[in-house]
Amino acid sequence: MGAKTELSQAVPAEVRPYLTELVRRTRAVCGSQLTGVVAVGSLALGDYRHGRSDIDVTVVVEGPPEAAALRALADALDHRRLPCPAAGLELVVYAADFARVPSGEAGYLLDLNTGTQLPSRTAFDTSGGPSFWYVIDRSVAHQDGIALYGPPASQVIAAPRPTDLYTAIRASVREHGEGEGHLADNRVLNGCRSVVYCRTGRWFAKRDAAGQVAAAQEDFRPLIEAAVRSFERPRAAALSLPAPQVRAFLGWVRALVDENAAAVGA
Repeated sequence: MGAKTELSQAVPAEVRPYLTELVRRTRAVCGSQLTGVVAVGSLALGDYRHGRSDIDVTVVVEGPPEAAALRALADALDHRRLPCPAAGLELVVYAADFARVPSGEAGYLLDLNTGTQLPSRTAFDTSGGPSFWYVIDRSVAHQDGIALYGPPASQVIAAPRPTDLYTAIRASVREHGEGEGHLADNRVLNGCRSVVYCRTGRWFAKRDAAGQVAAAQEDFRPLIEAAVRSFERPRAAALSLPAPQVRAFLGWVRALVDENAAAVGA
């Protein structure tokens, strides 16, 4: 496996065997077309919580591979064949030529969600779906992605342009403002991450971002601290947060993001 030393130091012990096998299976399916396998999300930002967090992985391939190879990869990594020890696996495959160039598009070849706490999803077509999740994930990958196989993440995954990234952040805040399908604590903590990105130009782990916003915004501090306490529990035991306060906080977040987005022309 590429970057073995980095994997042992940067990835929590609970998921190292799983990621080792994930890379082995990905190499077996993709062969010489495989350019890189990168851990993103909470693993990359150093805030993975076992039993609560997903495992987020980006795969970059030359080619692109034939549709049969993508289907074989989705089959090989399905939770029923490779049990995921986390809440679930969110894996996205990109063509190398796409990943190396800044883009505001979803652009994936395969989008796979599998695991005990995730709705199953195997998609090969980006049409009709939102793109903002993928743009933000690529931004995190470029900044802090952990290379599980292949070159450093920043060499294979480009940072999105500021206009595209802020467009994606605005869409993310709108999605969390509506709330459907999202835990209240994640809505608040992702809002904190967006605020801190606007202020620093860097992505921080959810709890780190929450600490920064709570320290600066006394009115929202009780809500943010409650969201952190909830995030530290299993998903099934997440705390209920007061809906009016969540809406008020996300409304404030949205105004701040809109201001920063306008400044870069997004």
